[in-house]
Amino acid sequence: MKTLKDYRIKSNLSYKDMADLLGISKTFYWQIENNKRRLSYERAIEISKMFKTTPDNLFYEDTKKQGN
Repeated sequence: MKTLKDYRIKSNLSYKDMADLLGISKTFYWQIENNKRRLSYERAIEISKMFKTTPDNLFYEDTKKQGN
């Protein structure tokens, strides 16, 4: 999830910061960002709101690449 990682880094947030904001463990968040765990639609919306963008802006390109 390159775009998600880019947004996180631009916002100066660590894996732990993101996990704390989402109310999940650091490991769980790391797994999301590194495609080790699937992301629910609800969680995608929650994350996109944090960055004031849409789920498509954060996740569409990665999802499209997985389909190829």
